Amino acid sequence: MALEPKSIFAGLPQMTRGTSKVIGGDPKGNNFLYTNGKCVIIRNIDNPAIADIYTEHAHTVTVAKYAPSGYYIASGDVTGKIRIWDTTQKEHILKNEYTPISGTIKDIAWTEDSKRIAVVGDGREKFGAVFLFDTGSSVGEISGHCKYLNSVDIKQTRPYRLATASDDTCGGFFEGPPFKFKFTLRDHSQFVNCVRFSPDGGRFVTAGADGQMFIYDGKTGELVSSLGGDKAHNGGIYAISWSPDSTQLISASGDKTVKLWDVGAATAVTTFKMGTEVSDQQLGCLWQKDHLLGISLSGYINYLDKNNPDRPIRTIKGHSKSIQCLTVHKSDGRSYIYSGSHDGHINYWDSETGENDCFSGKGHTNLVSKMVVGEEEELVTCSMDDTLRYTSIGKKEYSDVVKMESQPQSVSVASGGLSLAVCIGRVVLLKNKKVVFTLENLDYEPTVGVLHPGGSTAAVGGSDGNIYLYSVQGNTLKATEKLALTGPVIELAYSNDGAYLAVIDEKKLATVFTVADNYSVKNMFYGHHARPVSLAWSPDNEHFATGGMDMLVFVWAVGDADNRIRLPDTHRLHHISSLAWINENTLVTTSHDASIKQWTIKY
Repeated sequence: MALEPKSIFAGLPQMTRGTSKVIGGDPKGNNFLYTNGKCVIIRNIDNPAIADIYTEHAHTVTVAKYAPSGYYIASGDVTGKIRIWDTTQKEHILKNEYTPISGTIKDIAWTEDSKRIAVVGDGREKFGAVFLFDTGSSVGEISGHCKYLNSVDIKQTRPYRLATASDDTCGGFFEGPPFKFKFTLRDHSQFVNCVRFSPDGGRFVTAGADGQMFIYDGKTGELVSSLGGDKAHNGGIYAISWSPDSTQLISASGDKTVKLWDVGAATAVTTFKMGTEVSDQQLGCLWQKDHLLGISLSGYINYLDKNNPDRPIRTIKGHSKSIQCLTVHKSDGRSYIYSGSHDGHINYWDSETGENDCFSGKGHTNLVSKMVVGEEEELVTCSMDDTLRYTSIGKKEYSDVVKMESQPQSVSVASGGLSLAVCIGRVVLLKNKKVVFTLENLDYEPTVGVLHPGGSTAAVGGSDGNIYLYSVQGNTLKATEKLALTGPVIELAYSNDGAYLAVIDEKKLATVFTVADNYSVKNMFYGHHARPVSLAWSPDNEHFATGGMDMLVFVWAVGDADNRIRLPDTHRLHHISSLAWINENTLVTTSHDASIKQWTIKY
C-alpha cells in the first residue's frame, strides 16, 4: 500500500476587522504569500490553485515577506518569533530563528542585499528591531515611538533609509546602517497603518486611519505633498502597494474601495468599488507584475481590472476559518468537494481544477457540524445555529431550512426522502424535510446517528458506549437491539452497500460490524494514540479511513486489521477534522488549517 499527495486547496488569509493584512510578493513576480493561523500560504499569482503551505510555526503567524533575493522568506508570529526559511526546496529548511521583540510582529522589511531585516510590532520593552539575518546581531535601534508599530519599510537603494508607522499617530524616519532615529513625521491625526518606499527609493508614502496619505522624499524624509487632498478615502486606509515602475500605487481602505493613484499628479486615476457589505472592506493589497490584488475582510482575494473597476477579473474564494466537515458528490461527470467551516460558510470545489465558489443567499450563521448529499441532489447540513438546511446542488443557492428544538450534532440521509438528525437529548426522524417522529427523554445521551442506505434501520451512538439500533417503520422508530462498545461513540457510518457498520469510540478503537450477520463484530482496529474524530468509507466498501487528534490518518482493510496505510502529518500541527473519498484511490482530508488536501492511495 502506497500513498502520495495529489493536490492542495489552500485557505484564505485570516482577517481581523480594523487590522491591516500584509501580503508579501515574490521578487521574481511569480508568487504571493499571506498567513492564516499557524500557516504561511504561498500561491502562484497566475494560477492560484497552485499552492504550498509552510506549517512550522508553533503559534499564530501574522506576517511573512520574501527576501529581495527570492531565496528566503522571513515569517513572524504573535510571540515575537521570526523564522527565516528556504524557498527553493520543498522541505523549506530553517535558516535561522530569532525573537527580536517580545510581542506580536506586525511587519517585516528586508534591505535590498537580503542581509538585514527590520521587524516591528507590539513588544514589551521595545516596538522594533533591526538585525543581520545570518547572525541576529543588531544593526541599529528603532525608537522614538510611544505606542506599538504597525508597519516598517526600508529604502531599496543606497543610502539606506528606514520608515515606521505607529498607533501613536506618528511616523518615524531613520538613517543607517546602523539605523538611528532621525525625526518624527507628525502629519496624520489618527493611527498610521502602513508605510511603503517606492521600488526606486525616490519616495515613500504613509497611510492612516484618518483616510489620508502623505508622500515624502525617500532620501531626506521631507513632506512632498498629500495624495488626494484632505481625504484620500472616506474610511481608514489599511494598506498601500507601489507599481514596479514607482509612478503609481494602490491603496486599500475600510470604505470598501481600492484606489489607483498617479503619484506625480497626486490624484486617483481609478476607484475599484468592491461592494456594500461590511465583509467588503479592503484590508490588504498587492501590486505584482501586471496583477493588482485587493484583500477583503471576508478573506476573498480580488484580482482588480483597470479597464472595468466595478468588477474584479476573478475572486479567489475558500475558507479563512477552520473546516469542520466534508462530503463529496458527483454531478455532470465531475466530482465536487463540499466543505463547511467554523463560521457557517459552505464552499464547493471542483476536485480536478480547484475552482470553487459558495452558495448564494443566506446560509448557516454558526459552525457547520455535518454534511451529506441526499438522493434529491440536495446538500443536507446541520449547524450549531439549531437548523438543518436542504440546499439544491443544481441551483447553488440556500433554500429550505428546518428549525430544530435543540442543537443538531449529526445528520444522515437515506432513500425515500428520510433524514435522521441527532440533537442534544433527542433523535429526530424527518421525511421530505418535515419532522415526523422524535425520540425524547432517552436514558442515554445520543452523540451521532446514521441511517442504513436502504432506509430500514437507524443506528444511534451514545455517550454511554453503546450503539442503539432502531427499525424505521413508516414514520416511527422502534428500538430493536443494543451493541456494546469499549467507550463513548464518536462517529459511525454504514458502508455504501450497507453491508458493514463502522464505529470509532473514545477508547481510540475502530470496530466494524457485519450487518447481515446480526451485527456481529467483523474486526477491530487499533492504531490511533489520541481521540479519533472522523470516519469515511471508500467506494469499494472494502476499505475505510479514520482521522484523529494525533494528526494521523489510517486507511484500513475491513478483512485484515494488520493491513493498513498510515499517513502521518497530513496537515502538520493540525488535527484532522473530516475525511471523504472521491474514488477508490483518492482520499480528501481537511483540518483546522482551513485547507483541503487530496491524496492518491495505491493498494
